[in-house]
Amino acid sequence: CILLEPTPTHTHETKTELSKPCSKTLEYSPDIEDFSAIRVLVMRNASVSELNDGIIRNMAIGALFSDFVGKINALDFHRTADLLVTTGEDDSVRLYDIANGKLLKTTHHKKHGADRICFTHHPSSVICSSTRNLDSGGEALRYLSMYDNRCLRYFKGHKDRVVSLCTSPVDDSFMSGSLDHSVRIWDLRVNACQGILHLRGRPTVAYDQQGLVFAVSMEGGAIKLFDSRSYDKGPFDTFLVGGDMAEIWDIKFSNDGKSMLLTTKSNNIYVLDAYNGEKRCGFSVDPSPNTTIEATFTPDGQYVVSGSGDGTLNAWSISTGSKVASWDSNIGVASCLKWAPRRVMFAAAAKGVLTFWIPKDTNSTATGFER
Repeated sequence: CILLEPTPTHTHETKTELSKPCSKTLEYSPDIEDFSAIRVLVMRNASVSELNDGIIRNMAIGALFSDFVGKINALDFHRTADLLVTTGEDDSVRLYDIANGKLLKTTHHKKHGADRICFTHHPSSVICSSTRNLDSGGEALRYLSMYDNRCLRYFKGHKDRVVSLCTSPVDDSFMSGSLDHSVRIWDLRVNACQGILHLRGRPTVAYDQQGLVFAVSMEGGAIKLFDSRSYDKGPFDTFLVGGDMAEIWDIKFSNDGKSMLLTTKSNNIYVLDAYNGEKRCGFSVDPSPNTTIEATFTPDGQYVVSGSGDGTLNAWSISTGSKVASWDSNIGVASCLKWAPRRVMFAAAAKGVLTFWIPKDTNSTATGFER
């Protein structure tokens, strides 16, 4: 059943400066003599609008951070600032400057733990889900300030672990999907849940990049699409991936809003037309027992990159459906993988290790790809 209420119009938060960077643990890739090369490459490609097969094949590890204890649970890039945030089994939340390859700050959350995480519009505040104190509608979600290590607000309602979390790109709304078989819609400014959807199965949620539509996955591989401005009227469309009834573990929209990327429990990856649900292409990776695989679009929406159970990272062209590149991840099975929204760079993480990937050929990267 659907119990939804319209979300009021929101205003964005006001930006403030980040706190002073703290110490970092860093190892260098043998392909890059000086870590400053990362800054040169990232800043040179600040306005990259299109990639090609050669650039994708030249991606290599530019930096490796190995000071985590246990698994890295999730990571997220800020939409406009050169920042990355991670959570880990060691109850840590870590903030990175991706333009300079620096760890800016680490906070620990022993009471609640740290699981799913998303940036808000503010570059130093995040939404983080808890791994503990979830009984009887406990504090499953927290609005955290990385600037002064404060919890700005608790969001109560979920009775089990949150497995999917996303923020709206246009206002202060965010959504959470939980193993308690519910999806909740929230407003950063108030504690109360703004809407709730009860469903079967493990829910996954995602906003499109324009904030006009959000998607919710349900039991049997069904995906329901809602108008974010009138979601109380229910879904306006439902997509099914023919022949695959496996649970959907992750949904992403391409930046142009034309495609959806699905990753399933059976380690299949699908690219769908976001308007009519037709399958554009599909890929399979090796099984990864006890590890969830994540896939990501490149910013131009022309490629998909994914981890695999054999410890490789793979890239495919969406237009041709062919594999463009395959790399040894050097970190085992990558459970977290995202491409930076505005950079020729992606981050991959596994148990205890975070890696930044950039092109190793500076000349070919810069040629013809700046506006």
